[in-house]
Amino acid sequence: MQTLPLSHYLPILSTIISAAFAATIYQRYRLRGHQGNHLLWWTLGIITYGMGTFAESYITLFGLNDFILKFWYIVGALLGGAPLAQGTIWLLLKPRTARILTWALVIAVVVAAIPVMLSPVDLSVLPSANLPSGKALGWQWVRSFSPFINTYAVIFLIGGAIISAVRYRRVMSLPGANSELARDRFLGNVLIAIGAVMPAIGGTLTRFGYTEALYIGELFGLMLIWLGYWFNIRHRQITQSRPSES
Repeated sequence: MQTLPLSHYLPILSTIISAAFAATIYQRYRLRGHQGNHLLWWTLGIITYGMGTFAESYITLFGLNDFILKFWYIVGALLGGAPLAQGTIWLLLKPRTARILTWALVIAVVVAAIPVMLSPVDLSVLPSANLPSGKALGWQWVRSFSPFINTYAVIFLIGGAIISAVRYRRVMSLPGANSELARDRFLGNVLIAIGAVMPAIGGTLTRFGYTEALYIGELFGLMLIWLGYWFNIRHRQITQSRPSES
């Protein structure tokens, strides 16, 4: 049996953390109801995140096959942080704009996922049976979809966190109890932005054969996003005129 580096087993831990994190956000969504559409999308985003790391865990433990490779590519390399970004869109933008962008994302994902599912697979081109890569897809042109969807995720997820952090940084300078809440929200959004960048960097490195970098980025990125989320909600009882909420 092949001995794998410890980094190959990190997705197992990421999957467990994703399940707990998704349950936490969903519980908050149930309390908010229809006013928490962003929470529903964040729940879906963390579930998708966990599905990607679950596929990586399976590959580590049992090796690659055609189905698991395509499943990993769709939920991990293709979708990436897009559902999380959609949650930020529902939080920061008007409902009508959010609905339009939601349909645009769904259509783009479907259009990209269909050729991935139909593509032939050649696992022999990969250096290891325990490391996934889009290089095994016979139709290499299908990989051109993922940069567009991932860029969409970067703009709205990371960009939204940065914009919120800047707004709360301004509130921090004002006197009163709200400055304490703003400090938490500022730190929370900074952590979310950094956490979202880490898997994106790892995903880019996978295109050059460094899949282990993705596993590390996914784990630490997920933990930073959860920590940032916690900072954003821990002082909900303080009332303020806020630029955004979690």
